Amino acid sequence: MLCNKNTVLVGKKILLVPYQIEHVAQYHKWMENEELRALTASEPLKLEQEYEMQQKWQMDEDKLTFIIIAREGDTFIPDTVNPTDPRVSSLPMVGDVNIFMSGTPLSVSESTRSPASDDGQEFTAEAEIMIAEPLYRRRGYAQEALRLMFQYATGYPAEYFVHHPRTEEPQGEEARHVCVKMPHSIPPSSLITRISDKNFPSIKLFEQLGFRITKHVEVFEEVEMRWNAHS
Repeated sequence: MLCNKNTVLVGKKILLVPYQIEHVAQYHKWMENEELRALTASEPLKLEQEYEMQQKWQMDEDKLTFIIIAREGDTFIPDTVNPTDPRVSSLPMVGDVNIFMSGTPLSVSESTRSPASDDGQEFTAEAEIMIAEPLYRRRGYAQEALRLMFQYATGYPAEYFVHHPRTEEPQGEEARHVCVKMPHSIPPSSLITRISDKNFPSIKLFEQLGFRITKHVEVFEEVEMRWNAHS
């Protein structure tokens, strides 16, 4: 998506940077792993196709993609930084986080149900997360990446996306990210995810962020979860 082409989201443990040409080779290497393809429901692509996909995704208005970068060492990263900054490009890629939008919302205000698009179809924003590097799993990176992504996409503070959200304003480290958001925010009630019904760690992760299982699609062996922390 063009709106995040030069956007870096700065977290405590990670950075979220836009998916750029220099990331494609590593991403392609990840997708050669059969287990990762199965977990992400991805088809194998040639390297040339991955480069084409990167360019397409950067232009698509219905796909929002960030690469997850692990913050390591004592390198200082300012709140506002360019994706090409050497302090960023020298850090390791560990995964990616995405939102795929379907339909165009008539309103971005939060409601108890997702707003309909102009063609009468429900607007949804489907979230996906992948920590591709095994050494970086179980470190809290996935949860922080999703919370930063949701904050950017909805305009709500990261602390809003927990099972028991606080009513007060976020404090300390979380507060500094509130100003970074998409030009056209989506309502949190539109957030969904679809996960293999056997992927219990991912199901638990999204439950911790306020999602609940709303549908079990047995033919695809997956569950659909929706964000409804306040219901």
